[in-house]
Amino acid sequence: QVQLVESGGGVVQEGESLRLSCTASTRPSNSAIMGWFRQGPGKEREFVAAISWSFGSTTYADSVKGRFTISRDNAKNTAYLQMNSLKPDDTAVYYCAARESYYGRSVYSAGTYDYWGQGTQVTVSS
Repeated sequence: QVQLVESGGGVVQEGESLRLSCTASTRPSNSAIMGWFRQGPGKEREFVAAISWSFGSTTYADSVKGRFTISRDNAKNTAYLQMNSLKPDDTAVYYCAARESYYGRSVYSAGTYDYWGQGTQVTVSS
């Protein structure tokens, strides 16, 4: 039973920035992947970004590449999502997720992740 807790959401104006944090209750495995997904109003949950826990290899959705940066602090069991140049279309509940292994199914698929946080709301006004 691994718990993930997100924080850092809020209401900002278009063009501003936010940093989301996700802290795991236990130390992730060396082969773990941590990712961020989001779900906007009336939309399906979509992939945002993912990072390899050990090596820091990153993957981004095309919609956020160049604006968002995923990172992690191994000592704090924490992953971050730095969101810059926010747009109204970024408005969503953002979920932290983790899976045990780097190998296997695509990191884009929510179904490949083993643990999920409760989500944190990000609202971007125009």
